[in-house]
Amino acid sequence: MHTRTLVLAALITVTLAVTALAAPAAPARPAAKQPHIEVCFVLDTTGSMSGLIAGAKAKIWSIANQLVAAKPTPKLKVALLAYRDRGDAYVTKVFDLSEDIDAVYANLQTFEAAGGGDTPESVNQALREAVTRISWSPDPEVYKAIFLVGDCPPHMDYPDDTPYAETCKAAVKKGIIINTVQAGAHAETTPIWKEIASLAEGSYVAIPQSGGVQVIATPFDEEISRLNAEVGKTIVPYGDEKDRGAVRTKQAMAEAAPAPAAADRLAFNVATGKVVQGGGDLVDAVGAGYIKVNELKEEQLPAEMQGMTPAQREAYVKQQAARRAAVQKQIGELLAKRRAYIEAEQKKGGPRDGFDDQVEAVIRAQAAKKGISYPAR
Repeated sequence: MHTRTLVLAALITVTLAVTALAAPAAPARPAAKQPHIEVCFVLDTTGSMSGLIAGAKAKIWSIANQLVAAKPTPKLKVALLAYRDRGDAYVTKVFDLSEDIDAVYANLQTFEAAGGGDTPESVNQALREAVTRISWSPDPEVYKAIFLVGDCPPHMDYPDDTPYAETCKAAVKKGIIINTVQAGAHAETTPIWKEIASLAEGSYVAIPQSGGVQVIATPFDEEISRLNAEVGKTIVPYGDEKDRGAVRTKQAMAEAAPAPAAADRLAFNVATGKVVQGGGDLVDAVGAGYIKVNELKEEQLPAEMQGMTPAQREAYVKQQAARRAAVQKQIGELLAKRRAYIEAEQKKGGPRDGFDDQVEAVIRAQAAKKGISYPAR
């Protein structure tokens, strides 16, 4: 009896082992889908908006950082639309959605406050073009939002305009939210800005006429700027001559930016795993596996690489990558200290009612409805 029990136990053990081997493996948990965010800033660029435009230029990288702070990191596209009024240098100036925030920054630098005169502006045309001329994604899961930023009401006396109420209906059909940001306290603007937001399922916020943007300088900004220039020395532009020139221009603009803005740009690059937004850097491209060094023709390489052998080219790119990694390690440590410093300063109090803070708060609340979650402020 004892022997039979042992044999039976052995058979059961073997059977269980075989069953376990034959059982299908548990399905792997699917990776979280990358969220997509598309935002168009429709900015009044008449003379009264100089303070806000200056603030937007200073904080565009900070705003971009906040938008990609969700996990997983969202894919961000930004569009710009400047507007004035008929009879000014232009009525609208449109820059379509782009992932290249370096290019967005460069385009924003072209915005200057001028023109205007009478109180109403071409708001109707600006809104219509934001809805119809921007290449919005048709995907309903994408968070799509317009921020109409201005201080004056629309002209309602232009017979060939599309009234804002019709544009709001068209936006809703496309899944585009229209938020309104009123600069200053012009009494005629407030009810219209609130109506536009209500019609297009958006939010209305009011900010100071100046934009209320607060740039917090930190003890780490200058050193971060110096290291930004060191990163620039590791960039290897590739492509045709125009593409290589564009890469150099982007880095030159970044190095010429005020220290806080340059630091915000570096933080955004860290978050998105790039050194140059929009591509064009061979070190990034090789590291990401997009291309191999020796797949490029000699004329697609920078001058310093054109006379090299294939082995020398590969060694050069590896050397630049190693130099960059060392500098980026230092930058990462300084960015962490900078972020902690800014958070400590913000906790000291004072209103957070500036343009950048209000945009961040609105997007956080609205993006949550698309399943995009941000860390607590």
